[in-house]
Amino acid sequence: MSTTDPGTVERAFAAALYADDDTALDTGASLLAADPGTDAELARRGRELVAALWRRGWQPADVVRMVRRDLAEDHVRLVCDLILAEAGPRPGRQEPRTGPGAAAGGRRWAAQLAELEPAPPYRGDRFTRATVVLELYRLLLRLPALEPLHDPRPRPAAEDPGRGEPASRMLGRIRALLAKAEATGYPEEAEALTAKAQELMARHSIDEALLASGGRGGGGPAHGGPGACRIGVEPPYEQAKAVLLDAVARANNCQAVWNEPFCFSTVVGYEAELEVVELLYTSLLVQATSAMTRAEAAIRKAGGRRRTKTFRQSFLAAYAHRMGTRLTETTEHQIAEAKAETDGEVLPVLASREAAVRAETDRLFPRTTTTRLRGVTDEEGWRQGREAADRARTGRAPGLPGR
Repeated sequence: MSTTDPGTVERAFAAALYADDDTALDTGASLLAADPGTDAELARRGRELVAALWRRGWQPADVVRMVRRDLAEDHVRLVCDLILAEAGPRPGRQEPRTGPGAAAGGRRWAAQLAELEPAPPYRGDRFTRATVVLELYRLLLRLPALEPLHDPRPRPAAEDPGRGEPASRMLGRIRALLAKAEATGYPEEAEALTAKAQELMARHSIDEALLASGGRGGGGPAHGGPGACRIGVEPPYEQAKAVLLDAVARANNCQAVWNEPFCFSTVVGYEAELEVVELLYTSLLVQATSAMTRAEAAIRKAGGRRRTKTFRQSFLAAYAHRMGTRLTETTEHQIAEAKAETDGEVLPVLASREAAVRAETDRLFPRTTTTRLRGVTDEEGWRQGREAADRARTGRAPGLPGR
């Protein structure tokens, strides 16, 4: 039976984890590679590092995003294994054993775990493997604390029978419309599908607010307040992407706070709005990128100059700016319709939820700053991006059935 000197792991960690140079890393990796009995202890230490990150406010998707940004695919596979091992047995991939997700319903947490796949058995040499382990652990150890997030607690099914199924059907329709908009090769069709999706989103949000407040057959006051989720905002053109996400969030009664160093924005809002913000942002990003690619191809075909990074940054910034206006117009139109249908009942409900979202944002982020959008200097890129956003109109789409 293989045994290990209990000091081997400690000596390797002391040599490699708290230094930045490759020599220290090689020393630590050599110690571990020479002692096969360290494997179980290394895995245990890795699970402890992951559990400590949960206590510091990190979530599975956040950790994987940082490892993918700063390290290599071998490190990503290793951290996925550690996260899955730390979560423990998950029949049917249900919610995790530990971490804040378990205390707040854990739906998003469980969804993040469900996206991870165990890595195949490692077949390389021990020194290379030990180097990967130490590089990963060095990164995990140095990640700072984040604001702890909790999923909004949903109403128990017993208190609100039948409510989940209509909401699920509505979100299914929205997903289907956006998927078609992303897949079609015809810009006009994509515009109409996206417009209908935003209309459904706005109406879904209003209906959820009325139900939670006791209107339209709701069961009384809401059982929970706003929650928050993190959405990746990664290079390239991350500033323009952050502006687009902010525009989508504001149009859907949410607030977004961008964390540039860690490549995500935190979106604060009620559960119904959080879901549609993530759906619409992801879809619009796909559509904007496709429109930008088509614009560049058309310019090249016409013999124009080769497009640059500033063209793309300007295109996406203009798209985000104009899209924010269009989304807000659609939401305001839906609120006006709901106001007429409810004799104004909807207005204080929405105002109350808006105030709650602001208060939760201020609690999570008592100190925020604004940043100036950089690199928006290409006039042609700005014009093309604005026109692309105008084509993706967000009012009622002609030729599509009403809600």
